[in-house]
Amino acid sequence: MVSRPQAASRRQFLGAVASSVALGTVTRSVGALDRLGVNEEIRVGAIGVGGRASLLLQQLPESAKIVALCDCNRARAEKFKEKQNGAWPVYQDYQRLLDRKDIDAVIVATGEFQRVLPCIHACQAGKDVYAEKPLTLYVSEGRALVNAVRKTERVLQVGSQQRSMAMNRIAWEFIRSGGLGKILKVQAINYGGPEGSPAKTPDAVDVPEGLDWNMWLNQAESRPFNPEWMSWMRWRDFAGGEMTNWGAHGVDQIQWALGMDNTGPVELKPLSEGPNGQVFMKYANGIEVHFVIEPGRGPMGGAIFIGEKGKLEINRNKFASNPPEIAENLKKMVDVDEEERKWSDNLALWQARWHMQDWLDCIRSRKRPVADVEIGHRSVTVCHLANITRAAGRPLRWDPVKEQFADDKSANEYLTRARRKGFELPTL
Repeated sequence: MVSRPQAASRRQFLGAVASSVALGTVTRSVGALDRLGVNEEIRVGAIGVGGRASLLLQQLPESAKIVALCDCNRARAEKFKEKQNGAWPVYQDYQRLLDRKDIDAVIVATGEFQRVLPCIHACQAGKDVYAEKPLTLYVSEGRALVNAVRKTERVLQVGSQQRSMAMNRIAWEFIRSGGLGKILKVQAINYGGPEGSPAKTPDAVDVPEGLDWNMWLNQAESRPFNPEWMSWMRWRDFAGGEMTNWGAHGVDQIQWALGMDNTGPVELKPLSEGPNGQVFMKYANGIEVHFVIEPGRGPMGGAIFIGEKGKLEINRNKFASNPPEIAENLKKMVDVDEEERKWSDNLALWQARWHMQDWLDCIRSRKRPVADVEIGHRSVTVCHLANITRAAGRPLRWDPVKEQFADDKSANEYLTRARRKGFELPTL
């Protein structure tokens, strides 16, 4: 252990502070960060400055300020900086941003295949984290992230912003309190899965100036650069398709309303064949979830809950019912005009300001946020399970405590992936 230095005089202390100010290295200890005052500004760094990240940074509440940016595609971060007339330093290597002592928290809005590693490193560096969704690329890295957050006692908010929407909260409280009676069935969007790599590998072309292609690939298998790979959400190497993209929102609402935030289904089976096939799930309490609604014909950010007393469709900050009296009575419990005002701008669909405010509040209070890391992990795990069921093409039994398939070695192989050398998950 490092020995404790002798107490400095007040003059020495003030001199050291003055020197730190001059060098721009004034910092807070982790203990001081854990006791931030209600009006004290939280200093934020951004890891990933693409389209979604840019929106988040523009919506950052006034009680926080941007300190630095990082993107392996440096030109993107520089473009955002110029557009916002910012004077922030820009990095390509996020470790350099995490080394800064004047950053309290980070927003990690990379692709899902790039997300978990910087989140864990941020926790190890003593930073709190706002991590966009989908939280993970595969199941076991989600548990590794939860373990890191708990071990380091950090606050991690997952970007499932519907958890901060009053209309959604009122709806799930109604369902949980038995307003619909016994839930008989849940119908959800049959979100599409990812595609396999193309039969013909895209030709290699020159890497654009300012792009660190090795860093961009992250854990994925190495390959020559081609811009086709940067449409990453469609490829299984990098994403789970719409099942983890929009599904991370819709499935999260199912988990929330059914009171399953810390668990998951126990039975799964494909209802039709193929990577976009319909999927059936059942929870231990007997509630069934059917992923059968065609995209565009139902609530992309929610589901339809069918109970003994009627149906309630939950979507993004809105709901509808049959009989209609259910929704009419629910609206009396919330200031609908205020909600419409909060979500009335052109970014309403993607608004996250109020969700980030919850994150900042929890950084100060050290309470768990409304979309805590365990919640985000469990919700996206259900999305992963849907894609695994499609891939396996047969019924599966899931143990949500052990987070494994029961007596099924081949199915359990889907729960993890080989990571490229240099991008392994750290041992805690």
